[in-house]
Amino acid sequence: MFNTHVYFGWQRGISNDPLMSFLLVITLLAIAYIQVGYACIMWALAKMRSHPQASESPMPEAVSIVLCIHNGAGRIQERLKNLAACPWEGEREYIVFCDGCEDDSAELAASSGVKNVRVLSHPKQRGKWAALNDSVKSARHPIIIFADLRQSFDEHALQRLAEAFNNPEVGAASGLLTIAKSESGAGRGVDLYWRMETRLRECEARVDSVIGCTGAIYAIRRELYTDLQPDTILDDVVVPMQIALKGWRIAYVPTALAFDPQTLDPAKESERKLRTLVGNYQMIERHPGWLLPWRNRLWIQLISHKYARLAVPWLMIIAFALNAAAPKTPLIWLLLTCQTACYGLGIAGCAFGGLRSRLVTVPAGFLMLQWSCARALLTYMRCRHSPLSLWGKKPDGRQLA
Repeated sequence: MFNTHVYFGWQRGISNDPLMSFLLVITLLAIAYIQVGYACIMWALAKMRSHPQASESPMPEAVSIVLCIHNGAGRIQERLKNLAACPWEGEREYIVFCDGCEDDSAELAASSGVKNVRVLSHPKQRGKWAALNDSVKSARHPIIIFADLRQSFDEHALQRLAEAFNNPEVGAASGLLTIAKSESGAGRGVDLYWRMETRLRECEARVDSVIGCTGAIYAIRRELYTDLQPDTILDDVVVPMQIALKGWRIAYVPTALAFDPQTLDPAKESERKLRTLVGNYQMIERHPGWLLPWRNRLWIQLISHKYARLAVPWLMIIAFALNAAAPKTPLIWLLLTCQTACYGLGIAGCAFGGLRSRLVTVPAGFLMLQWSCARALLTYMRCRHSPLSLWGKKPDGRQLA
C-alpha cells in the first residue's frame, strides 16, 4: 500500500528549506556530471556520430624518436634496443637529450650499438620542456615520436602510431600506456579509474579529438610544434592542445602500446596524479584563451575532462555540509547515510590495503584521487615558480635531501 507519510516526508525534505535543497541537488548533480555524466555523453556521441574517415595520405617515410633523460645510465641502452627492435620500413633517428645528466648516460647512449643515435645535452637540468624544445628543433624527419625512459614499446607500436598520420586531418596521435594491476585495495580502485579513462579517450577521439596524449607514447607532425613555455608541467597536454587549436585532430591509437614495469602503486599514483592536477592549474593560468568557447572547439571536453575535476573535492565538502545542515527528513537522511557510508568504505579501503571487495576498493580509489585534487591547489600555489620541486628537485635542478 502507498505510504502517504513517507511520501509527504520526502516532499518536506525538498520544501522545508528550498534554497538549501536546491544547492544540495545542484552540487550532487555537478559531481555526478563530472565523474560519470560527461563520460556517458561522450560515449553516446561517439556511438551516434563517429568522426568520418578522411581520405588517406601517404604513410610517413621517416620518424624521429625523442628521449629526454636525466641520469638514465642504468636504462638507456636497453631502452634504445627496445625501440630499435620495433619494425619500421622507413628511415628513423633517435635523439637522446641528456638534461643535466651527472652520470655517463650520454656515453652509454652513443655506444649502445643502435644506429642513427644522436646525443644532445645541456650541462644543467632545466626540465623536460627545454629538452623537448631543443630536440624538436634538431629533428630531421617530419613525424616526431616522444617516448620515456622507463617504459618499453610493443613491437608494433611505431608502425601503428605512424599509421594514424595516413589521415591528413591528424596532427598528433596518442598511444596507450598499460600498467600492471595493483594488489592493494585503493590501487584496485585506481585500476578501475584508469580503465574508465582509456575508454573516455577513445570516445573523445571518435567524436573529434582526445584531450591530451599519453606522455610515454605519442607522436606529432614536426611543423606543428610550438615551443613550450619555461617550466611547463604537462607537455603531453599542452603540445596536443596547441596543435588542436590550429585546426588539427588529435587521434587515439589504443593498439600502439607502451608498457610500464611498475605496478599501479597507490602512493606513486597519488604523486603522479598530483603533478597532473597541478599542471592543470598551470594551464588555466598560462592559457586563459582556452577557456573561451569561441576560440576553442574542444572547450566542452577540456572543461569537463580536465578543469572541472579540480572542483570535485570541494563540491564533496559542500554537499556533505549542506546535507548535514539540512532539516532531517527521510530524503536528507538517505543522502547523508549514502555519503557517510561511501566515505567510510573508502577510508577503510585506504587504511586496510588487503581488502579486495569492490564495495571498498572503488570508493578507496575515488577518495585517494580526490585527496590528490584537494592537495593540488595548495601545491601549485607553493611551487608555481619552481615546478621542478614536484619531482623532488630544487630550482637549480639539484636533488632535494
